[in-house]
Amino acid sequence: MRHWLAALSLALLSGCAQVGYLGQAVGGHLELLAKAKPVDEWLAQPDLAPALRERLALSQQMREFAVRELALPDNASYRRYADLQRPAVVWNVVAAPELSLQLKTWCYPLMGCAGYRGFFAREQAEALAAELRGQGWDVWVYGVPAYSTLGWTNWLGGDPLLSTFIRYPEPELAGLIFHELAHQVLYVADDTAFNESYASAVEQLGLRAWLAQRGAQGPVDAAAHAQRQQRRAEFQALTARYRQQLDALYRSRLVPQAQRERKAELLAALRAEHAALRDGPWGGDKRYDTWMAGASNASLAIQAAYSDLTPGFVALFERQQRDWGRFHAEVRRLAALPPEQRRRELGDDVSKTEPQP
Repeated sequence: MRHWLAALSLALLSGCAQVGYLGQAVGGHLELLAKAKPVDEWLAQPDLAPALRERLALSQQMREFAVRELALPDNASYRRYADLQRPAVVWNVVAAPELSLQLKTWCYPLMGCAGYRGFFAREQAEALAAELRGQGWDVWVYGVPAYSTLGWTNWLGGDPLLSTFIRYPEPELAGLIFHELAHQVLYVADDTAFNESYASAVEQLGLRAWLAQRGAQGPVDAAAHAQRQQRRAEFQALTARYRQQLDALYRSRLVPQAQRERKAELLAALRAEHAALRDGPWGGDKRYDTWMAGASNASLAIQAAYSDLTPGFVALFERQQRDWGRFHAEVRRLAALPPEQRRRELGDDVSKTEPQP
C-alpha cells in the first residue's frame, strides 16, 4: 500500500481547511520536483555510488520495457531522480468506522473521492489521525514510498524516481514503476478499489513479463523473490480471512458492545496467527510486524482496495489474449460503466455498502 494521488487543483477549492490541505500538497510536490534531476545527469557524476548507479541505469531499462512491452505511457515520468533523505515521500491517513470496514473518503475537484488523505509531513498526518480517533474512527497512518500525479505534472518533469524506493530489490522496483505508470493510463473518480486493483494487476502481470525477459540476464535472486511472493500471498490470505469474519460480524444483529468484544477477539487471533507464521514457517521474518501492530478496520479496508478486484483484472488480461493494448482498452470500457456493473463484470460481490463520507 504505497500510493497517494496528489490533488493539484487548489484554485478550485473553497474553505480554509481544504485550501490549507491543498497548499501543503502543491508545496510538497513542487519541492520534490525541485530536487529531481534527469537520470543521465546523475549517471554522469563520477563519484556516484556504484549501487545507486546500477539501480538508476536499471530503472531506465524498466521504464523502456514498460512502454515497449506493457503499453504504458511514454512520457517524462520516472526519467528523473530525487534524493529525499527521508524514509517516505508522504504519509497516508486512512479511517473506517469502529464497526465497519467501509473506508472514509475525502473528495477533491477533478479527481473525485479517495479512501486516503496524504501529507508530506508526518506531523500533519498524525494530527489528522488524532482528530479522527477523537471522533471514534479506527485510524491507520503509514508512510508510502511513491505516489502518482496521474500524468498531470509531466509538463513539469513528471513523477520522479525517489530515494524512498530506488534501492528496492529488482522485482519490487520494477513492480512499483509499472504500478504507478498504470495510474497514468486510467483513473476513475470515486473508485479507489477499481484504480488500485487495476494498477496492482498491471504490477503483477508486468513483473511476470519483466522477469521472463530478464531470464538468464539476471541478476535476479529467483529463490528470494519467490519466497517474498509466497509470504505475501500467505499474509493476504490470512488478513482476507479475518476481514471476511469481521465484515460478517458488523453485518450481524449483535448489539454494538457484543460486536466490540468479538472484534477485539478476532484482531487478537489475527495477530496470534501471524506470530505463529512469523516464528515458524517464516523463520522470524518481521516484515509485517508493523502492519500487525496497527491492525484495525482501517488497515484491513485499505488493503482490500489494493487486492479484492485484482484477480478479476488478471482474468480480463487472459481474456484479451494477453494483449496489453486490448487489455487497457477493455479496462477503459469498464471504467465508463456504472460502478456496480463494472464490478459485476470483474466478478466482484456488488452487495457492499457505500464508503463513508
